[in-house]
Order: sequence, then structure tokens, then C-alpha cells
Amino acid sequence: MTATGSRSAEAPPERPPADRPGGEPAPGRSGPWLTPLLRRLHWLAGVLVGPFILVAALSGAAYALAPSAEQVLYSEALTAPTEGEPLPLAEQVRLAQQEAGDASLSALRPAPEAGATTRVLFAEDGLVDSESRAIFVDPVSGAIRGDMTVYGTSGSLPLRTAIDHFHRGLGLGDVGRLYSELAASWLGIVVLAGVGLWIGRWRTGRRRRDLVRPDLGATGVRRLHTWHASLGIWLALGALFLSMTGITWSQLAGANVTELRSALGWSTPTVSTALAGAEGDADPHSDHGAATAAAEVDPARFDEVLAVARTENVNVGLVEIRPPADAQSAWVVQEIQRSFPTEVDTVSVDGATLEVVDRVDFADFGLISKLARWGIDLHMGSMFGLPNQLVLAALALGIATMVALGMRMWWRRGPYGRPGAPPKAGALARAPWWGIVAVVAVGAAVGLLLPLVGWGLLGFVVIDRVLVAARTRSRV
Repeated sequence: MTATGSRSAEAPPERPPADRPGGEPAPGRSGPWLTPLLRRLHWLAGVLVGPFILVAALSGAAYALAPSAEQVLYSEALTAPTEGEPLPLAEQVRLAQQEAGDASLSALRPAPEAGATTRVLFAEDGLVDSESRAIFVDPVSGAIRGDMTVYGTSGSLPLRTAIDHFHRGLGLGDVGRLYSELAASWLGIVVLAGVGLWIGRWRTGRRRRDLVRPDLGATGVRRLHTWHASLGIWLALGALFLSMTGITWSQLAGANVTELRSALGWSTPTVSTALAGAEGDADPHSDHGAATAAAEVDPARFDEVLAVARTENVNVGLVEIRPPADAQSAWVVQEIQRSFPTEVDTVSVDGATLEVVDRVDFADFGLISKLARWGIDLHMGSMFGLPNQLVLAALALGIATMVALGMRMWWRRGPYGRPGAPPKAGALARAPWWGIVAVVAVGAAVGLLLPLVGWGLLGFVVIDRVLVAARTRSRV
């Protein structure tokens, strides 16, 4: 809920005390401080970060609808028209290798159901992290149905990948990702400050119904405000959810969240791929889904390894089979069904003996790991399919509308078509000592986890105090 207005459009301005110009209490006299502080923080974040949130919201809405668009745009590659008994996986892999040329085999995703194609994934020069070249094979006829780059565990096709890169970093790589972290981090702060202001108006306002539904009879700035306030309270929970889950992908805050989960024992379990008695540099926890080239393998092993996995914990159609990268590592078969119910069980198999090396079941995940999995899948729109995607798109467009309303309020409040003045500084000057300590402590604590928010909050505190001190000296 991104508000950028400086004062309520429906309440008259507070009268300043007679003994102090500008509305500041006389020395030794306290006044309201929390609501003015929230109002100034809400305005500051809305004006400075609002444009970033707007871009993230609009691109997020496009991303939410992209899976449905991909089904139409890439229907030839995704569908297999031939009916009958599918070819062995080994034969499908050989046909894909002939098409891929010198590219190195990295993984296989068998057709999850009749009428769908098999994806054979290859690592190739020129691809970025988590990208693979995918050859789409009709599992019955063996015909090559498509050849394109896919991205990540979700298997995003070029349209969704392009939207994803823009949504996460404006297509600018790691530097651009700071924009999305700024938007995701500050969105939660703006929402919480807005909810605090909404609660204050609910407690003191006479027209409470205008805070839960827009007043269609209002005009001017008041009309903008009633839409902003009523829409914002309905979108608040969803916006907080997007903020919290979005932070997990960020660079600075995301790394802090990962370290915190690891320190508390909340990390997501990973399957071990180290073979018994293996020596060297084999990674015992290589279940990361990256597009890395596998060692030379016999394609026939795909059928045999999948058959072993089917006897363990792999029981859905959506699976990925990854050959070992070296002789000291095992094969990995992982469920990749992110819809409900979640199926991400994993098993590793010794390719020489076809014995199970390790297994990880989603049912054995800790609560935090399960919540993290579900949160990410809801954020990406894969949890409940099309209904999930439509809700995400509506929520993202609602957030974009909130930003536009807030920016419009700020502009309309200024004279002669210029932006309005910010809410007055000095709220902390009226705060009791414990209030100042609490604000600084919260800012420092948040700063350790969310650097782009916490240090900004501390900077806000310092600037606020300096402005008040300077204005007070100028009036002496």
C-alpha cells in the first residue's frame, strides 16, 4: 500500500501551537509523534521507491500470465501429436544428441503425460547460469518438435525468461538486481506504514466506510485518497507476501536469509551424490538443478536409473534425470512437480551398480523448508496453476494502481501543477526517549537482514533530526 500524500484530504490540518511557529511543540512539551513519523516514512518511501515498485508490479503481472501465453506461443514444441507406445528414453536421448551436435548432455525430462514432448537438456557455450539448450522430442515417433533455450527448474521458455530477467534485474544482470531488491524490501515497509496510518484513521475517523470501499462521490485529492486507502487495505496481505517471498531471491538480503536459515538449521535438505569410497572433489550435495555438462554416459542408463527411482520415492510424471558430472558421483532423479500437492522427492542412484545412494522426501522437510517451498511456488504462480496466476496478476496490477494513485495525490497537492511538499519533519523530536531508541533499534536490526531498508531507515532518522535542529536554530 504505497501512499505518497502529505496530509489527509478529508481531515483539516492541525493547528500549530500558538507559542511555536511551524507547529512544533514548545521545549519540554511532547506531542504526537508515531503517526507523523509513519506518514513521513510512507511518503518518503512512496516517492523514492514507488517507481521501482511500479516497474516490478507491472513486470510481475506479465510474468504471472506468461505460462499460459507460452502454451499457445510454443504449442508445437510442447505437444506431441503421435499416439502409441513411447520409445525408450535411450532412443529419445540419441535422437536429441544427433540434433544437438557437439553440445554436452546435462539432463533429461521425460514426457510427463501422453501428448507432451520429452525435453533433452544440453549445456552449451554462451548460455548463462541455469540456462540449457532444450531439444523437444516426440516420445512416440522420435520427431524433433523444437530446439530452444530454457531457464531454471521451472523450465521457462524464451518469453517467460525474458520477462523474468526484466522483472528481477531490468535485464542488467547483478547490478540490475539491486532494483528488484529495493522494490521487494521497501514494499513491505511501505505497506506496514500504510496499515498503521489506516488503523489511526479508522480509530479517529467518522466515515469509516470510506476506508474499506471508495467514496464514489468524492472529488479531487479526496477521491484519490479514498481509492488509495480502501484498495490498499484489501491488498496489504498480498503485498506483504510478495515482499517477503521476493526478498528470498535478492542478492544482499537473500544471502542473509540463507545464512540465517542455515544457522538455525532451517535449510532445505539436499540429496547426497557422493559414491561410497569416492575420492577427489565430488560435491556431496549437488542437487542444484544447474545446467552442467555430464560425464560420458550410456543413454540406456536413463531407463534403468528411472526404473530404480520409481521403486523408491519418485511417483509422478514431472521428473528430471541428471547424469553424474564425474565418475565419483551418482545419478539424480528429482520430482519437479510444483503444483499442489507438492512433489519434489529426490533419489540418487549409483550408475554402475544401480543401488540407491541417498533419498530425500518432501514429507520429511522441516516446516520452514516446506513454507519456503510453498511461498516461492505461490509467488511464481505454479502452486495452483491458472487460478494462482490470475490472482497474482490482479494483485500486481492492484499494487501498480496504488503507486499511481499515491504519486497522483502527491502531484495534485502541490501548487500550480507542481509536486506537493513532504509531511513535516521533526516527528522524532517529539518522541520520548524510548521511542527514539525503538526506532533506531528496529532500523539497525532490519538493516542487518535487509541492508537496503535498514540503513535507509537509519539515514532517515539522522536526516530528520538534522532538519529539525537546523530549522529550530534558524528561528532562534
